[in-house]
Amino acid sequence: MQKKKSLGQHFLTEPGAARRIADALQPLSPGNRCLEIGPGEGALTRHLLARGDLELHVCELDDRFAARLPVLFPLLQNRVLHEDFLALNEAALPAAPFVLVGNFPYNISSQIIFRMLDWRTRIPLMVGMFQREVALRLCAGPGSKAYGVISVLAGAWYRAEYLFELPPSAFSPPPKVHSAVIRLHRRERDPLPDEALFRRLVKAAFQQRRKKLRNALQEFYAEEQLALPLFDRRAEDLSGAVYEAMAAAWPALPKELAAGFSGFEGSPRPAAQPGDSAPEAPAADRSTAGLPASRLRPQGGNRKKASGFRPEDNEAF
Repeated sequence: MQKKKSLGQHFLTEPGAARRIADALQPLSPGNRCLEIGPGEGALTRHLLARGDLELHVCELDDRFAARLPVLFPLLQNRVLHEDFLALNEAALPAAPFVLVGNFPYNISSQIIFRMLDWRTRIPLMVGMFQREVALRLCAGPGSKAYGVISVLAGAWYRAEYLFELPPSAFSPPPKVHSAVIRLHRRERDPLPDEALFRRLVKAAFQQRRKKLRNALQEFYAEEQLALPLFDRRAEDLSGAVYEAMAAAWPALPKELAAGFSGFEGSPRPAAQPGDSAPEAPAADRSTAGLPASRLRPQGGNRKKASGFRPEDNEAF
């Protein structure tokens, strides 16, 4: 069946890869409900159903595949959401909790992540195929050129693992980029005091990532604050924990940051539990879990982006 370029359709044809994605759905949430985004011809769907332990639902926008899937897979009767995932009403989702999985259309993969963050209380786990550059951003830690807005915002709520890569030849039609599969585990933690401010602060910092924070965050801080050594740094130097601390204390600065950046350590704060004493590992540690060492710190300079690379058409992404 002819693929629709407008829907970003590049179907997985490598059975071994589809099986590995299905197997990566561990640990499963109670009830073992799963929502696959963009199943298309069902290459991954058949392996998800073959597990035998999933209540599988699928979300498919293409009329042709939405009609065929229940015929090919009778277990999907009444479980096909013939919708655009980004336009889904929350009431249409499977009962929570459910895991999210898919060979995501690359032209909307970042938007899928942001929608997942909106629904994070329902989604404890995600395994997905992304364009390699986007996967690297989701797994990147401070100090990496791949580290950006989506690294910080997703990292506040999910711990990322870089699982494996696939060449263009694993798809039909072959994309012009390499692909990678990652897994995101939700963090059980306290809510942020002001999540909207946290997001604004992070986006503003990375919007001018080549400039010092003194220039990027002028709208947030007074002149005397901007004179502090912290603001000699650039956006990619700060961990998500630092941005969280800045948002929580705003319009003031945490005293550790005001005294000197090097003395501040922190990580996303886990939800308090009776008897808890040990803090969660620092954010920098979580962000590189499973990531190939050669990709932790990509070289700078005038390195060309891979053909087709467009994370939001925005360097800050």
